[in-house]
Amino acid sequence: MRKEEKEQREFKPMKKKSVAAMAMAATAGMSVRNVLWLWWKLLVLVSLTICVLAFLKLQNYSLSDSEFSSSTSSISSRSRAVDYTGNPKVAFLFLVRRNLPLDFLWGNFFENADTGNFSIYVHSEPGFVFDESTTRSTFFYNRQLTNSIKVAWGESSMIQAEKLLLGTALDDPANQRFVLLSDSCVPLYNFSFIYNYLMASPRSFVDSFLDKKDVRYNPRMSPYIPMSKWRKGSQWITLIRKHAEVVADDDAVFPVFKMFCKRRPPLEASKGKKNIKLQKQHNCIPDEHYVQTLLAIHGFEGELERRTITYTEWNESVTNMEKKGWHPITFSYANAGPVQIKRIKDIRNVYYESEYRTEWCRNNSTLAPCFLIARKFSRGAAMRLLSEGIVSPFDASSIMNLTP
Repeated sequence: MRKEEKEQREFKPMKKKSVAAMAMAATAGMSVRNVLWLWWKLLVLVSLTICVLAFLKLQNYSLSDSEFSSSTSSISSRSRAVDYTGNPKVAFLFLVRRNLPLDFLWGNFFENADTGNFSIYVHSEPGFVFDESTTRSTFFYNRQLTNSIKVAWGESSMIQAEKLLLGTALDDPANQRFVLLSDSCVPLYNFSFIYNYLMASPRSFVDSFLDKKDVRYNPRMSPYIPMSKWRKGSQWITLIRKHAEVVADDDAVFPVFKMFCKRRPPLEASKGKKNIKLQKQHNCIPDEHYVQTLLAIHGFEGELERRTITYTEWNESVTNMEKKGWHPITFSYANAGPVQIKRIKDIRNVYYESEYRTEWCRNNSTLAPCFLIARKFSRGAAMRLLSEGIVSPFDASSIMNLTP
């Protein structure tokens, strides 16, 4: 009997201990579940908040074409000057890699002009200075931008450089026309003809068309860049001041281009099979779309001559393992004679196959030559233009020994 009582006494504490442990375990289990439940509710709440904010933001930016145009038009409100009543100037904007290999031709072109009718701006590589050691023409001395950037072909830096040129040129209220040029451009006429041609027209000359086969538009650009406003065209533009301000001051459309319009990496033999993966990336050339699309978004297409004044001859070819594509031909001494130049100067219309549109070249409603400038010209071709008096009478042999 005593033995049984002893066993019972020993058993009771053990039983109490076991019940307490079970209670603690149950409490711990409930605590964990409560914590998990609270975290779950918090996660759902945060997710719903993000969705609501995203919806509100989408609603804010999903504007109609007219509303979007109205909202972006405020960007260009930072006008630099009131209406200018003095002598208007043409701003020649040179976008170059480093130096100006055809400076001798342009120097001769400007030599026969009134200095009050033009201004010159050059975007070169950062730190490059135009002086007596780097250029043959005094017209280019210290005309380089001090805020230039490193530019890569086919990337958004090209657009940024154009915006820098326009922004700098706009600081002079006398500049009323803005002509973008490359380092291989040549004038087809003398200064007087080009100046009068540009000043006679109240429109910008922007090659702009709708390419129905286009695959460069990235849906991720929407709603900032509506697909209905997506345009394509030549980089080489000529703008009136109103449109130049829109391009220079734009800080809404350009960031979208920078993010979603990128050139696909070129094929490289060393990459082997990786080339297949690279070619699946979205491909877009910013400078062939930016200005045209921006002006379309602002509703300015009715204020344009939808063509460029800069002639380029194209050839379908394959280079550096690239797929077959169109590449500009470089004019040499041999094919820059009077016959070839006359053929370019006689062009009076441009046909846009993708739109089945023939653009007749007019200046203030009068039929006129389509092209005032041409590219790409080698140094030898430029010498021939001068020696044969296409720009003005000139002895090309006088520059043969100059080395800048």
